[in-house]
Amino acid sequence: MLRYQDFPLDKKVFVFELDEVIYPKRDYLLQVYYLFANFLEFTETYPPQDDLVSFFKKHLDARGEEMIFEHAAEAFQFDLKYKEHFERLFVNAVLPVKLLMNEGMEDLLHEIVNAGKPICILTKGNPLMQLNKIKHIEWGSLASKLKVYFVDELKFRDLEPLDYIADELQIAKNQLIYIDGATSA
Repeated sequence: MLRYQDFPLDKKVFVFELDEVIYPKRDYLLQVYYLFANFLEFTETYPPQDDLVSFFKKHLDARGEEMIFEHAAEAFQFDLKYKEHFERLFVNAVLPVKLLMNEGMEDLLHEIVNAGKPICILTKGNPLMQLNKIKHIEWGSLASKLKVYFVDELKFRDLEPLDYIADELQIAKNQLIYIDGATSA
């Protein structure tokens, strides 16, 4: 668990990755899989939602996200025409349950804000999907304190993300700290 006192005092800006750092990505994926299974059962009456969700969970745990739709379609014999709907859900799904932050993360973010330091989210992946995740996290009073940047968008514009953030916030790059899934404090 990350704690504010474990970070160097000279850091002026805290930049966090979203997935696995702020919240467990699996929580988002499982809700999208649930929504898709519900849609498919309603549309085709087969496979039963519970069976498909169980398949998705087992696949995610054993083999990850890669090819999950194709493997499910093969196992349950449903039409590949639903892939577009499946992929669209990741970008615009309205989740049934808010995403909760990892243990201790909300306290850490509040401590940073109380110390008068900005919080940024710098996240990899499809910007629309990442924005959808951000929208479904239970931020509370922190929502108005966040500044969000998308790695893919900045790299598309040939910008180095951390350099860009430092320039925009008018600080030296060494005055920010980036906390991603590999960071441990």
